[in-house]
Amino acid sequence: MAGRHTIVLIQPSPNKGSRTFMDFSSVNQALDGICARYERKIMDINPMARNFTYDINDLYNYIDGLADISALVYDHQLHAFLPYDRQWIKQKIFQHLKTLALN
Repeated sequence: MAGRHTIVLIQPSPNKGSRTFMDFSSVNQALDGICARYERKIMDINPMARNFTYDINDLYNYIDGLADISALVYDHQLHAFLPYDRQWIKQKIFQHLKTLALN
């Protein structure tokens, strides 16, 4: 899914004012952006930590802890953005991280 414009919609808390979005050139960049957002949260919680590790379950817990998250991925054939839910994002993150780990 490289090269498919992707917009990630995030609502971190139940407060509708917390809604935001992140804009990426590809699905993989969007997945990396979600991981980076989680890593920033870890650093905010523990600013003195120089190194930290987490596993896929930690990342899933972060995603599940968000009030809402979804992705809009551009389909070149339809000339439209297709919506994807939290479960799709979690599946794609797992596949993406697995591919990165194997390379």
